[in-house]
Amino acid sequence: MSKEQLIAVAKNNLAHAEAGTIAQTEAFLKVPAANYYCPERWQQEMNQIFKRVPLLLATTAELPNPGDYKALEAAGTPVLISRTSSGEVQAFYNMCSHRGAQIMPVGLGNTHRFTCPYHAWTYNLQGELTAIYANKDFGDLDKSCHSLTALPCLERAGLIWVTLNQNSTLPIETFLSGYDDLLAEFGFETWHHFKSQAVQGPNWKIAYDGYMDLYHLPILHKDTFGPDYPNRANYYNWGPHQRVAGPDPRLAEYKDLAPEDWPDQALTSGVWTIFPHISIASFDGGGRSIMLSQLFPGDTPGTSVTIQHYLMEYPPDEAQTQAALTQFEFLKYVVQEEDYATGLRQQKALESGGKPFVLFGKNEGGGHHFHHWVDLLLKTEDADLPALFDEHKTTFFSAKKQDQNHG
Repeated sequence: MSKEQLIAVAKNNLAHAEAGTIAQTEAFLKVPAANYYCPERWQQEMNQIFKRVPLLLATTAELPNPGDYKALEAAGTPVLISRTSSGEVQAFYNMCSHRGAQIMPVGLGNTHRFTCPYHAWTYNLQGELTAIYANKDFGDLDKSCHSLTALPCLERAGLIWVTLNQNSTLPIETFLSGYDDLLAEFGFETWHHFKSQAVQGPNWKIAYDGYMDLYHLPILHKDTFGPDYPNRANYYNWGPHQRVAGPDPRLAEYKDLAPEDWPDQALTSGVWTIFPHISIASFDGGGRSIMLSQLFPGDTPGTSVTIQHYLMEYPPDEAQTQAALTQFEFLKYVVQEEDYATGLRQQKALESGGKPFVLFGKNEGGGHHFHHWVDLLLKTEDADLPALFDEHKTTFFSAKKQDQNHG
């Protein structure tokens, strides 16, 4: 079914290319400028979005083997993800049950156990407390009651989601809205993690707006890759998640093929966004590759940090390694010196109060849909989250009418 949907998307893009059209929204969208800098709004977004919905915190490529782990901070929360000896992925607060010290430093590694650096309390890969330093002196304690605190976690399509709320009532499968079935067509389960790097940016929504915006490509990126890409886009929605793809006449060569004969790269091109903080874009530096951008709000409303991960379909040889490095360094330059440099100046301008709102055109349906979901989540109570995602599970072809004003 997922491949059939991807072919339907491709054929729709081809039809638009042949007609010289794109899908448009019925109205413009005004988003209050204060939504990008108001401290109260930003705190709401942290609490109601980043600490309630599942976040894509790791890839299978980063933890391919039993004993592999990843420690990171996500939205101010220290997280520890591990692959057990049986191959299962689990996630925990990176916090010792004794006095709350962080157990593992930020980064990737492989281990048989987790030992707290403060008092040497030790846990197995399942998060169970197995040893207490100077146990007789400390006192008799039921270790089974003092495991690491687990977080909801799901590995699907070579990607790993974690919810930063141990009491969440929103199943990760429900949140994914069937989008994971399409992402599975990439085959990320067997891909290779090449390298990661960080880029500092503006408010997380300014950065995310750019993920879905092809309109700016030939202008802002005129001296880099902009001339090679279209400035028109169609948007396809599965719940809050969106695939962005431009009308492409080159798809005509595949339109009469049997489903099994369509090439994967033709079906997975474009930009795949995963709400609220992921962008996946395809490249070919060193062979078939993607850049997975992992966006997190910063410490203040006007900042963010993006972790860029370069994944490759196969481990590279020496020549491919150099090509991949060149591609990855180029992508960092484009994002840091063009996208985010512009975004940071935009941030400063918005904070001046010179304009009451920002405007999204009828050709910018991705922004309409994204801000619609931000507002929905800020208005929805915890208990109603599963119903919200069930209700909006699949819209597929977007271009739906949205309200003219958000906020």
